[in-house]
This record gives sequence, structure tokens and C-alpha cells, in this order.
Amino acid sequence: MGDPAGVGPIITAKAWDMLKDDASLAFYVIGAPELYQGLCPVQVIFEPSEALAHFGTALPVLPVGTMPAISAGTPDAAAAAAIIAAIETGVRHVQSGLAAGLVTNPINKALLYGAGFRHPGHTEFIAELCRRESGYALRPVMMLTGGGLRVALATIHIPLANVSGSLSQESLIELGTIVHHALKTDFGISAPRIAFTGLNPHAGESGTIGREEVDIINPAAETLRSRGISISDARPGDTVFAEALSGAFDAVIAMTHDQGLIPVKTLDFWGGVNMTLGLPIVRTSPDHGTGYDAAAAGTARPDSLIAAIRAAAMVAHNRQTA
Repeated sequence: MGDPAGVGPIITAKAWDMLKDDASLAFYVIGAPELYQGLCPVQVIFEPSEALAHFGTALPVLPVGTMPAISAGTPDAAAAAAIIAAIETGVRHVQSGLAAGLVTNPINKALLYGAGFRHPGHTEFIAELCRRESGYALRPVMMLTGGGLRVALATIHIPLANVSGSLSQESLIELGTIVHHALKTDFGISAPRIAFTGLNPHAGESGTIGREEVDIINPAAETLRSRGISISDARPGDTVFAEALSGAFDAVIAMTHDQGLIPVKTLDFWGGVNMTLGLPIVRTSPDHGTGYDAAAAGTARPDSLIAAIRAAAMVAHNRQTA
């Protein structure tokens, strides 16, 4: 359900209304049924297996946690425990095969800290839940899709001043390997082609505008190519996305958050999807935040959530048939 005071309830109801006639995209909500009353017909369920029978006529909701009275647009810390419980329940359902994938509505992690949440974000929490089940460390990778692009990020929510020191050959080799594997298993691309962006203008111009490309990015690309992965040396960030749109690359690995997200959001502001690679479960999310103002105004658009649902169904299908 995400943050119940955010746009999650309204975009979920709108997504159900637009998808209710397509059983291949049937979903159920883990959360509080009262959040959706007045937005769409609601059917309380107690097992995921009940969802499909009701999906065509009502939004199936599996209750989790205790929910305070919620006012759209006004976050309430008393909802934190239920928000966390919904995430934990969703991960368990996918791990156990009760659901094919997990689509997470946006959360406000600062709201959750008082309830014991100690993770940098949603993705890291889900990765930790998966680690507990699998017993080995996982590296979740954020990939944004939209506007014809697939863009993975080498660094995410860190200051620009810290990016150079955060890059390493080892980290980029691991990242390139994860992206290559996901393009094959999750997207069904048999021979993926990947591009690294450069960190510096003009990809460093052979070291005259910075050494990161020469010392870190290009050696990582060379190692990946030696392992049979088709990946470019660092490409200029101002041209590589146009190259990808032209068909030269199936995905781009950007060095910084904004370098990767600006082209995706410019091309498809409403319909972008945040996909998590490198997990044993399928997980996608809308590419936006809680949107308290839009929730209060009732104006939230469901485009990104619908795209996230479609993406989760695609990945689940591709993994099952790989």
C-alpha cells in the first residue's frame, strides 16, 4: 500500500479500474481496506489465492496491521508499523510463490524511523528481507525504464562531491554483471548490449578532463568484455542516451542519479518505472514519491503504477519461461 496518506490509495484504485478486465495483470493490495472505500469497489480477502476470483469486480485487499484514521496528504507516524508490515508480508508472499511479483507504492522513510526502520530506503529494506531468507548478501540495483530507455545507476542518493570516490572497478564489474544477467532473464534479451556513461564531460577526453574514465570505468568495461559481456567504454553522457534510443544499446549504466534519471523523466515523466535488479524476487515501483499534495487534491495520475504492474508481470513471465 505504501504510505496511506500519499497517492498510493488513489493511484491503486485508478489502476484497478483501468486493469480490472485483464486477468493477466490481476493484483491484490496488502494494506487497509478502508483506504480504498469510496474510490472503488473493495473485496476483503484473507489469502492471495482469493484475489483472481474477485479482481474483475472489486479491488482485492488483504488486511495487514492496524491503521489510524488517515487524512489524504497528512502523513501519520501511527501508520508506520502497518506500512512496514505490508512490505514484509509482500516479500514473504513472493518468496513463497503466493504472488508472482511485488509492486510497492511510495513510502516516506523518515516517517518509519520511529517504528524501527533503519534502512537508507525501500529497496535496501527489501534486499535485507531477501537476504534473511537466502542467507547471502545481495546487491540491489536500481534501473529506471521509460521513454524507450533502460537506465541503471552506479551511484544513487549521494552528494555529487562523493561520486568519484564511490566508484571502483570492482563495483562497476559487479554492476555490469547484474545488469547483463537481468537483461537476459528479466527482459528476455538474448544478447544484451550495454553502455557505460562517462562521469566527466566528453567522457573525460582521454584523461584531460578527469581520470575516472581512464582509471576506473574503461578498465571495468574491459574486464566485463573479457567475460563475454557486450559493454562499451565510457560514452559521453550528452550523446549516449540518443545512441540507446537509436538501438545501439539495450541499457545504459549511468554514473550518477541525475545523469540517468533526467533523460528517462524528460521522455516519460508520468510513466517511468523503478525496477530493482539483482533480487531473487520480482520488485517494481512507480517512479515518483508519496505526492502528499496530489493526494490531498485527489489529482494523482496512475500511469507510473500501471507501468510498474505491467513491468512486474513481464519480468515474472520472463523468469518463469527462461
